Amino acid sequence: MECDILVIGAGIFGLSSAYYLKEENPGKKVVVIDKYGGPGQGNSAKSEGGFRNLFASETNFLLADSTIDWFKHMEEDLGYHLSLSYIGYLFLLSEEQYTGQKAAWDRIRGWGAEMRVLEREELQEKIPALVTDFGDDEEAELLGLGSVDYGVFGKKCGSIDADALTRAYEEEFLKLGGEVSYGTEAKSLVLKPELELEIPGEPFVWQDSHITGAETSKGDIHADTTVVAAGVWSGGLLDPLGIDSFMRPKKRQLFAFKDIRLEDLFKVEGLNEYGVMPLTILPKAAILFRPELSESSIWLGCADNLGRKFELEEDPQAEEGYYTDNVYHVLVKYFPCFEDVRPMNSWAGQYAVNSYDELPVVAPGPGMIYVGAASGSGIMKCDAIGRIAAALYAGEEEAELYGGRRFRVADIGIHRRRVERESLVI
Repeated sequence: MECDILVIGAGIFGLSSAYYLKEENPGKKVVVIDKYGGPGQGNSAKSEGGFRNLFASETNFLLADSTIDWFKHMEEDLGYHLSLSYIGYLFLLSEEQYTGQKAAWDRIRGWGAEMRVLEREELQEKIPALVTDFGDDEEAELLGLGSVDYGVFGKKCGSIDADALTRAYEEEFLKLGGEVSYGTEAKSLVLKPELELEIPGEPFVWQDSHITGAETSKGDIHADTTVVAAGVWSGGLLDPLGIDSFMRPKKRQLFAFKDIRLEDLFKVEGLNEYGVMPLTILPKAAILFRPELSESSIWLGCADNLGRKFELEEDPQAEEGYYTDNVYHVLVKYFPCFEDVRPMNSWAGQYAVNSYDELPVVAPGPGMIYVGAASGSGIMKCDAIGRIAAALYAGEEEAELYGGRRFRVADIGIHRRRVERESLVI
């Protein structure tokens, strides 16, 4: 097969990139391949589906804020049912944490984020299920738990059906005449010299070389430009050619609960139109949970960093003991309603973690573009990333994000990278 643009990976980054590449280049043949049987089946559809524009990095703020606006456009104007719910994000903080982060919160407000700060008394009034002070609780002291003195609430934040979103990009791409081939695994990238001499061993160091496509499970695909957007699997394609993917894979787990003892989490007034808990981040260990409105359940996760090895897993599994023997003991102190409540379901996926600055990468290479290193927030930045990838392909200095804001393409590249390290990582 031959094409103008080959996109490897039908996750959220791959399909958003493919959509904008095809939209900007309607006369070119754009083909998306993925080893799985449908869109987003690697990690995108396993996402917890939260989105926020509360980031300490202005770059991350721009990427997320414009993408959230696009979500609204897709649902309200394009007619996609994405289960878009502005339940908000609520960061629960101790006095010490809030004081240490106040400068960051002030910057975020200055960029235009809709947010408010709730003090302990207001939190207690609105969220009776929350314990804000542990008094002489020796177990809480042993766990290193601090009091809850503040809550920072982000209004333009919430949840979305990640699977529906990924499929919406696929549908828009196909409407433009794009092509997809599922069950097609990219085995390796093809590297050839610009001028082939048909000498065994090519390419040699003295030859100018470039990527010309991929060897796949269904044969070779030749492409003028190859976009590598394979998430945690990108390293397996780039490493053999000495190209850095700037990410490493790490397992992340989610646990779902549905129990009458949690009903108070669906009776919270004054924070969102649904009368439910926002996506809530605890002061300790960045444990987070949110209501899943479609099934009146609670989804909970916790990103364990130190102690969780970097490892590529083809079929990661959730570990029941990670919740019952680990996360549970902190969770139940802040929210006693979880006492003796067991998850009804659990699953696991993987983050493509860029530990250096926690921001994504869109970078050129000879005959290719790399789109990746989402660091767990690919869903909430996907539209901006797709537009930036298309602008890079076109050789443009700037990309126009949804809503008209301009973004310097090289800022999330490598050689002229200009970003602020993200500190509000959850």
